[in-house]
Amino acid sequence: MVKDLQLHNSLSGKKEKFEPLDAKHVKMYVCGPTVYSNPHLGNARSTVVYDLLYRVLKDLYPKVTYVRNVTDVDDKINAAAIERKISIQELTKEVLEEFHSDMAAICNIEPDVEPHALENIADIIKMIEGLIEKGHAYEADGHVYFSVKSFKDYGKLSGRDLEDLLKGVRIEVAQAKKDPEDFVLWKPAKDTDDTSSKFESPWSVGRPGWHIECSVMSTKYLGENFDIHGGGADLKFPHHENEIAQSICAHPGSHYAKYWVHNGFLTVNGEKMSKSLGNFITVRELLREGVMGRCLRFILLSTHYRKPLDYNFKALEDARKTIARYDAILDEIEDLDVTDTELSDEFFLPLLDDLNISKSFAYLHDLTKEINSQKSEEKLKEFKKIMSFLGFADNREKEEVPIEILTMAKDIQTARASKEYDKADLLRDKITMAGYAISYSKTGEIEVKKK
Repeated sequence: MVKDLQLHNSLSGKKEKFEPLDAKHVKMYVCGPTVYSNPHLGNARSTVVYDLLYRVLKDLYPKVTYVRNVTDVDDKINAAAIERKISIQELTKEVLEEFHSDMAAICNIEPDVEPHALENIADIIKMIEGLIEKGHAYEADGHVYFSVKSFKDYGKLSGRDLEDLLKGVRIEVAQAKKDPEDFVLWKPAKDTDDTSSKFESPWSVGRPGWHIECSVMSTKYLGENFDIHGGGADLKFPHHENEIAQSICAHPGSHYAKYWVHNGFLTVNGEKMSKSLGNFITVRELLREGVMGRCLRFILLSTHYRKPLDYNFKALEDARKTIARYDAILDEIEDLDVTDTELSDEFFLPLLDDLNISKSFAYLHDLTKEINSQKSEEKLKEFKKIMSFLGFADNREKEEVPIEILTMAKDIQTARASKEYDKADLLRDKITMAGYAISYSKTGEIEVKKK
């Protein structure tokens, strides 16, 4: 059976047959973290989605190069370093290490190449110089701006004309701009900026804009034309739109990325995740509260990647029960050799239909039921192969009650003793959300159990 991958291409707005530029070597670029704070669930969803796509591509093609960048030069990084009173190097090193740890905990494969913006300043300056020479950018008061009107296809990714795209979008006000829609390629540094975020350039001592960083790193490691560019739906405009414009203008004759893939948003209990709403959840917080990385992975994969995904208590409970069923089978087949076992069409073919994971999970559910009624070696091998492919055979944590959960349980007693009942209820909700049941003996001893 021919296995043709179909992907929804944001550039055309429809599902298309994936036809790589080179069937012997598929190339994919994904926008990675800006390392100023720990990754939240929305960041994790994007990483898990493209990890799944990477796994599918590796099964189909002899060579796949997956590039995911690290933005370590950015205004948010400067602000966070100042707020924490540490150097930019300390901040970015710490956050990147935590990012890698968190992504490994939710069973992601590392990308083949992970370039840093900081390591590519010289190439960024070179691309900006080329855009100025070609008439697509201009210098003004130490800034360099890209002239949006110089690229006639601007807006083709979003599918709207320039006027519509700019409605409701906050544009940086700068008198030096020729047109308000022009975006920055280079900006002068502030006096208060750390010296490690200041770079010499022909225009000013400063640093690059965010969009140009991805254009440089993607083309440097994958070429002027490559197959897939991925990222969250929030990056479609203006980030990805700007990437296309400056990359094609810098490399006349190129089309840049052929397929654009965007994953949907994530909400928490039906609401947009926000620090002001108190529902801003990081992966690290959940792991510390005892939520297994594989449970988070299951939740993040359980909804089609282009649809909105809601993280809530029911989703977490369903994930726990499912992973427990998987583990019960995996415990019995640890030594089973599946080297020569292939993924069944019933499981794999839905993934070729724009990563239709729901159908694959439905088949996996039926397979576990079959195994529980009759444990044939063939079915067990297939199950283990699928678990390995999806990443659920990795990081099989031993479930213990984390110290953070026990501490919260003790804090409930303290809060009640002080008649802070709202605080006690909030702590109990957090314990329940993490998947634990709490009870107290008549003598006041605390008992916390996995639900």
